[in-house]
Amino acid sequence: MRYDLTSMGFITFDCLGRPVSALPPGGGTYFIDEITLAVSGAAGSAVIAASRYGLKTLAVGGVGNDLMGDWVLQRLAHFGVDTATMQRCPGVGTSSSIVTTRPNGERPALHMKGATAHFEVTAAMRDQVLDCRVLLLGGVGLMDRMDGAPNVALLKEAKRRGCITLLDVFASRPEDLDLIEGLMPYTDYFLPSIEEAAALSGKQQHKEIAAFFLDRGIGCVTLTMGAEGAYYHHADGTRFHQPPFGVEVVCTCGCGDVFNAGFATGLCHGLDAQDTVRFAQATSALNATGLGSQAGVRSYEHTLKIMNSWPLQKPHGNAASALET
Repeated sequence: MRYDLTSMGFITFDCLGRPVSALPPGGGTYFIDEITLAVSGAAGSAVIAASRYGLKTLAVGGVGNDLMGDWVLQRLAHFGVDTATMQRCPGVGTSSSIVTTRPNGERPALHMKGATAHFEVTAAMRDQVLDCRVLLLGGVGLMDRMDGAPNVALLKEAKRRGCITLLDVFASRPEDLDLIEGLMPYTDYFLPSIEEAAALSGKQQHKEIAAFFLDRGIGCVTLTMGAEGAYYHHADGTRFHQPPFGVEVVCTCGCGDVFNAGFATGLCHGLDAQDTVRFAQATSALNATGLGSQAGVRSYEHTLKIMNSWPLQKPHGNAASALET
């Protein structure tokens, strides 16, 4: 196949600053230590991290006819990402965020939805988009022209062609379930955060959340849980909790998105389930050590070394319940 990974959906321009504890009153100014730019989003962060890992990658999404769009395309190309299926969407700006990173790494943001809501995969694009080992659909709930029937048709065709399908969502309300229900029978791996999955399913316990989605046709549910690690539950009954790596967190922006890149990379390298999740967790941990998506991600070999050498935290609180039978 032409690509190891096609990463489609939410691709955004981010301007990030830290540390930000509060906004200045009136027209005042507070001084901060660091400002940077990054290509982010569920599809954008993932495709760059995967490219850094040596995967042949294709980005599918939209940008505006603006300076942010120019920069996003330039940055993707810089990392060797194929941008042939990126679209310039007339009349709208590039999806963009202002991210105010707090001292503890949390990152409240101001976001303009922009071109992510306006791109589409046409019939003429389909052969190239699906010429991949792994298809990541990232940011369901933001792709107005693709959400619903178009994404269902694309994922169904991807499965017919033998692609491994990964699904991540922005939708995180009970009423958003309709956006992903049609995708579930064609999804091999569902990779939401625990908060998103709980909101969509109405369940609270890890096993119950996973069962909710497995019963609707998804092959495997992997819940990202931030400082509590990740929970893997496959339809074949395999399930386990992966503790997080102990790191000093700088910024959590993009941690879940690069987890997806690490997961896809593990699949492409033929890692078993536990090592695939460990590699994804190590990718996420490295991301948290710098400001901006993919900040600490260097190479496949470097992350593999980190995965096998960094200490793990012991499960506690909600994470401990994931180990219960």
